[in-house]
Amino acid sequence: MSVTLHASCIAIRGRGVLLTGASGAGKSDLALRLIDRGAILVGDDGIVIEARGGRLHARPGPNIEGQMEVRGIGIVAFPWEEAPLALAVALDQPVPRMPEELLPVRLIEGLTLPMVALDPFEMSAPVKVEKALSLYGLTL
Repeated sequence: MSVTLHASCIAIRGRGVLLTGASGAGKSDLALRLIDRGAILVGDDGIVIEARGGRLHARPGPNIEGQMEVRGIGIVAFPWEEAPLALAVALDQPVPRMPEELLPVRLIEGLTLPMVALDPFEMSAPVKVEKALSLYGLTL
């Protein structure tokens, strides 16, 4: 069983980071900046998530493998890979100054994924995603 979410997803050293938010929230923009720092595209706009072996796994939706919409440029091809999800990043929720001791979680297909809220348009956003993954992300 799988679910398709309106989200973008990248992999950092094999660990998937799901970028969620409404249209125009900055998902593709942040994914592009993370790719520039060495991340690999999983998918853009439509992410298929499947629960397998007690883990959530992400892959691009049908017909969009290796493609990302880059606003102002068009559809651009990128290398891509599937990845086990380790972290969700909410881009359209209030960003707390200090996170709670117990992080919120995103429930998908009956499994939980740690979640942080970030402003995708801050210059430091890619670094914050990498740091959140190392601090809060699930291990492989």
